[in-house]
Amino acid sequence: MHAGMFSVLYGLLCFCALGCSRQTSGQPDDGKRYICRAVPISGDASCPVTLLPELNTGGQEEELRNTVMQLRETILQQKENISKQQGTISELTTKLSLCASATDDRRYDKAGSWGKDKQNTMGDVPRDPNDTIDSLRKTMQGLKDRLENLEQQQMRANVSGASFPSELRDLLQRRLSQLEKQLLKKVNNLEEQKSMLSNATAAYRMKTESTLNALVERISELEKGGGDYKSPEQFKLSLPQRTNYLYGRITKSLPEMYAFTLCMWIKSSASPGIGTPFSYGVPGQANEIVLIEWGNNPIELLINDKVAQLPLDVRDGRWHHICMSWTTRDGQWDAYQDGQKLGSGDNLAAWHPIKPGGVIILGQEQDVVGGRFDAGQAFVGELSQVNIWDRVLKPAEIKSMANCSSYFPGNVISWLPSTVEVFGRGAFKRPLEMCQERLPNA
Repeated sequence: MHAGMFSVLYGLLCFCALGCSRQTSGQPDDGKRYICRAVPISGDASCPVTLLPELNTGGQEEELRNTVMQLRETILQQKENISKQQGTISELTTKLSLCASATDDRRYDKAGSWGKDKQNTMGDVPRDPNDTIDSLRKTMQGLKDRLENLEQQQMRANVSGASFPSELRDLLQRRLSQLEKQLLKKVNNLEEQKSMLSNATAAYRMKTESTLNALVERISELEKGGGDYKSPEQFKLSLPQRTNYLYGRITKSLPEMYAFTLCMWIKSSASPGIGTPFSYGVPGQANEIVLIEWGNNPIELLINDKVAQLPLDVRDGRWHHICMSWTTRDGQWDAYQDGQKLGSGDNLAAWHPIKPGGVIILGQEQDVVGGRFDAGQAFVGELSQVNIWDRVLKPAEIKSMANCSSYFPGNVISWLPSTVEVFGRGAFKRPLEMCQERLPNA
């Protein structure tokens, strides 16, 4: 029975659908569309129809077309932005490589100046340190402006609904950060090089002025005729007795020095110990530089009251050429006798600068600056050609003076009659023997 009722119901529904279809097809097209739906048995047997809302087909197509065009323009704009950003990354990578290569190519020449044929650091950076730093700062500002421009483009893209490629932005940010670090490092290096160049230039200028002053003094002495001496340096200071009132005094003082070389010709047969041929005292430190041999002790070099024993032996009554060099770096020292290095060491008043404005005494040890001498520490013998340089002389330079091949005065203290004063009856200056006569084998 149920199956029969189901068949009747199914037939009625199909008949209603066909009737509605014929009725619809026979009517003119009024722009409306109709649908049919099933209704329960107990409902209205008529064929109800529900109207769909009116649709404007032309407006919908136009809206879809506009949407497609906007999406197409957005895609094209994103492609163009990606292309520009890739170009920017390539350019930044190239400049970073140039920065790295330029750091290795830049060198100083021997005088501490910039080389002539050097590659520019960024392809257009000048060689002068000041101009280079300014140019690098301008480059950095330009890169920051580019980054700000890209961020503004991102904001505009977000406002318009387009998505900015975050991976590309992060990559660009990392590249810019790396380049910024490289540029800052380059700027710091250039500033350090500029400072070093300035210091080297100042030191070179001071050394040149000191050398010129020594030459002027020597020329003046030559023009005066050197008194009773064949040449200005050909005289000696004789101190024949061990007293506390015979000595010589250098009229010039020392500048601040971080290295020096002290050379002299010396002749003595005093015993025990030759005494103090050289002493330099400054306020607060009477033993700033002292060369002394007292009692049966070896010759000692004192710097800022720190002591180094020298393996020198000059108590045979013959002329000997001796040199002592020292540098504040690690307190390194060397001792020469007759052109040969006999000893060296370090940690002698390391990192201590020689103080300026003191008094140089020949033949006495100072307990206070310029006085309070002790006869037991007085030098007995003869001294000549006491010269001081503000640098460590080369072994070849020392040997050439010791074997009479050459003579050049000190650029800080030079041996001249006008710069050596004699005090005490019995102390005097007299002509010096010829250099060949002073050699140990003469």
